[in-house]
Amino acid sequence: MKDTLIHLLPYIQIVLSVLLIISIMLQHSESGVGGAFGGNDNFGAAFHTRRGSEKFLFILSAVLAVLFAVSALAVLFIK
Repeated sequence: MKDTLIHLLPYIQIVLSVLLIISIMLQHSESGVGGAFGGNDNFGAAFHTRRGSEKFLFILSAVLAVLFAVSALAVLFIK
């Protein structure tokens, strides 16, 4: 059991990392490119409540990040 898990963890991490990257890339940024380079953007106006697919992607990204961190820690403690 332990040997099987040790051999599967790198593949699990690869899948989790690809899914995490995709879920982060699909999220829409409201600040735009101008805010990234120091342009004037109103931070108060950019706040909004997440709904629908945006909320799902946000929660999915958080869950995938936690799973990836747990799998990385599992590699350290299983060996």
